[in-house]
Amino acid sequence: MTTLVIGARGAVGRHVVDGLLAAGTPVRASVRDLAKADFAPGVDVVQADLTQPDTLPAALDGVDQVFLYAEPSGAADFGKAASAAGVERVVLLSSGSVLVPWATSNPITVEHRTTEELLAGSGPELVAVRPLVLANNARNWAWSIRSERVVRLVYPGSVSAPIHERDIAEVALAALSGTDPREVSALLTGSEPLTLRDQVGLIGAAIGASVTVEEIDEARAREMFGVGEPETVEAILHFVRRGTEESGWFRTDVAERVLGRPPLRFAVWAREHAAEFR
Repeated sequence: MTTLVIGARGAVGRHVVDGLLAAGTPVRASVRDLAKADFAPGVDVVQADLTQPDTLPAALDGVDQVFLYAEPSGAADFGKAASAAGVERVVLLSSGSVLVPWATSNPITVEHRTTEELLAGSGPELVAVRPLVLANNARNWAWSIRSERVVRLVYPGSVSAPIHERDIAEVALAALSGTDPREVSALLTGSEPLTLRDQVGLIGAAIGASVTVEEIDEARAREMFGVGEPETVEAILHFVRRGTEESGWFRTDVAERVLGRPPLRFAVWAREHAAEFR
């Protein structure tokens, strides 16, 4: 059973490729630029782009299942191509925001829900993996930590339960192996409630340096987001603000039930990524 991983160089996709290799499952990695392909021996590499439908048939030839990231652009054409190729299952890395009642209209949720809807009726079984807060989001602080040992945060007391990209990949692998979609598609989080300030502190500990948190207001946060779409910026601010107002909604035990172990702690993520912050 050959699995095509689209977005194979991404933070989650790369771990999916590694997991398939470790399991002895034939894996094909899709990249936009073959010159940047850097995979282990045994990985069949193809060039494909969801926004260029003519690249899809060759990439999907002989493929039984696919892992890909949620992106509305090209999703409909991909669904048609996957159906024509006889693909049986598509595992989609979506977002837990589609399951959060108060986030239904924000543009991040809409983008992921739209992708799910475009693929749902295309033919192959669709299984969505829906992480809420990725530990990898902390990489946005890398430049200011490296250059100033400072992180400027709006609502530094906002709480979430970030999940390591390796755990997300393992849940995706479970979905590819046929685990009940009702299990793998539920709201996916880490198990450790942390404030944004806590996360900064754990990164500081990982690099052996003191990192200062500078609290800013929403107006300054909007300036710092710069060229971001205003609706997306407001959605992010709303999400972070809610992390100061409610307790418990942001944490589930889905990862532990699917993986059969506790999710990796944020301190592990910080140590593994320490070089990016030094």
